[in-house]
Amino acid sequence: MLLTKDGGRYILVVKCPDKKGIIAAIAGYLAENDASITESHQFDDSIAKRFYMRIVFRPDSEHMPPLDTIRAGFADVAKRFDLTWSLQDAAAKPRVLIAVSRFGHCLYDLLHRWRSGALAIDIPAVISNHEEMRSFVEWNNIPYVCVPNTMGKAAQEAKILELSRIHKIDLVVLARYMQVLSPELCRALAGRCINIHHSFLPSFKGAKPYHQAYERGVKIIGATAHYVTTDLDEGPIIEQEVQRVHHEHTPESLVELGRDVECRVLARAVRWHAEHRVLIEGSKTVVFA
Repeated sequence: MLLTKDGGRYILVVKCPDKKGIIAAIAGYLAENDASITESHQFDDSIAKRFYMRIVFRPDSEHMPPLDTIRAGFADVAKRFDLTWSLQDAAAKPRVLIAVSRFGHCLYDLLHRWRSGALAIDIPAVISNHEEMRSFVEWNNIPYVCVPNTMGKAAQEAKILELSRIHKIDLVVLARYMQVLSPELCRALAGRCINIHHSFLPSFKGAKPYHQAYERGVKIIGATAHYVTTDLDEGPIIEQEVQRVHHEHTPESLVELGRDVECRVLARAVRWHAEHRVLIEGSKTVVFA
C-alpha cells in the first residue's frame, strides 16, 4: 500500500494476494476515517491470483485524522489481507538524478517538462561521462557532475551512489546514458532506476541501430522504458511506443523519429513512477496510467 497527499488529496495503492472483501475493507476503512473516494482503479490478475488497486481520496471533513494515525490504523487491514504497503507524503516531489552521455534529446525533453511544471519532480543534479551537456544543464541552474570515461566505471558508479546519498535521490533516470551498469549498482538501485532504449533489441545491437534497421527495411520503430536490473535491457517494462515507417525514410529521418519516440516514452515512465502509478511484480509491472 502506498499513501500520498497532494493538495488535499491522497493516493492509495495496494498489491496483495487476491482475496474476497479487499475492496470493501479498504473503502470501509477510509469511510470510517472521514475520507471520500474520488477515483478508483483496480486489476485482478486471475492467472497469478494477485490483486492491485489505486484509489484517490480526499478528506470528507476536517475530522479526517493525520497520516500517521491513518497508517497505524490501516496496519490491521494490511495484516488481514497480506498487503504490500508503504506510506509517503506526495507534497514532497521525488528527487531525480539524471544520467546522460552525448545524446541530449531525452535530457532536453525532461528538463523542458520539469521547467514547465508538466513533470512534478526535483532534479538536484545531472551526471555525465562527457562535457557536452554542461552548459545547457547549468543554464537551468542544475549542478552538472562529469566523471569522464578515463576515470573508469568504478569511479563513475561510485559518484552515482555518492550523489544519490548526498541528495537523497528517489529515482535515477538513464536519459541515454551510454554505460552498462554493474550488477552491484543495479542491485543498489533496484526499483528506482529507469532506462530508455530503442526497441530494435535484440535484432540490431551495437553502433547505429537505426542505420541497421534501414538496411533491413523495418516497418516500425519504437522505444522501451524499463526498470534497470542485472539482466541488460530486460528489466520490468513501464512503457513502450511504436511508430510506422516506410521505404521513403532515410537513416537520418529514422533517427529523428526514433528520438521523438524515446522522449515521449521516457517522460511518461518518469511521470508515472513519480505519481506512484507503477507497481513492480516480478519481471513485469502493473501501471495505473
